[in-house]
Amino acid sequence: MRLVIAFVALSVTWVLLYKWVPVKWTPLMLKRSVQNSKVENYRNVRTWVEIEDVAPVMVRAILASEDGRFMEHGGFDLQELRKMKREHKTKGKKIRGCSTVSQQVAKNCFTFCGRSWWRKGFETYYTFLIELLWSKKRIMEVYLNIAEMGPGVFGVEAASRKYFNRSAAKLTTHQAVSMACVLPNPLRRNPKTVSQTNKTKYNTTYKRTQQTAYPFK
Repeated sequence: MRLVIAFVALSVTWVLLYKWVPVKWTPLMLKRSVQNSKVENYRNVRTWVEIEDVAPVMVRAILASEDGRFMEHGGFDLQELRKMKREHKTKGKKIRGCSTVSQQVAKNCFTFCGRSWWRKGFETYYTFLIELLWSKKRIMEVYLNIAEMGPGVFGVEAASRKYFNRSAAKLTTHQAVSMACVLPNPLRRNPKTVSQTNKTKYNTTYKRTQQTAYPFK
C-alpha cells in the first residue's frame, strides 16, 4: 500500500512540475540516445518554444492530422475508438491505435514507449493525470516540443530549422502540413518529400487544416 501511495505522490508531483517547467528530456529521447549510441555524430536535437512562438497553422495541422476532437474529449477519443471497432467488425479493417494528442504526450513524456500492457496502463494513467492537471493549451505546447519529427529531431522548432531552415513561428501551410504528415512514422517519412510520397495523407490533411480553427486565444 505504501508503494502505491508513494507512486501516486511522485507521479502527481512529476506531472505538476511539467505543468510549468519546460520538458527538456523524455524517456523516448533517452531511449533513442541509447539505441544510437554507436552511431557516429548522432545526437538528439530539440529547442523548447512557447506555443505563442509556433505558427497557428502548425497547431491546426496537428489537430487535422492527429486529433480532430482534441478540444472535446477528456484524453480518450471514445467516438473514434467505436468507429474503429465498427469498421474492423463490418469491413475487416485493421485495428489501429486511435491515440489522441494527450495519449501521445503521456506515452512520450512518462514512459519508454514499449508495446507491453504495462506501458499501456501507465500511458492511460498519465493521460488521465495531464487532462486533470494541465490545460489543453499546455498539453498541446508540450506535444509540439517533444514529438519525434525525424531521426534525432524532437519538437517543431528543431524540425522547422532542420527541414525548412526557418523558425516554427514562420511555417507556411505547406510546411506545417508536411511536418504533421510524418506522424506517426517520423523515422521513415521526411517532411521535405512527404507531399509526394504520401499524397493521399498530405492532401487530406491540407484540406482539413484549412477547415480547422485555431483553438487557443
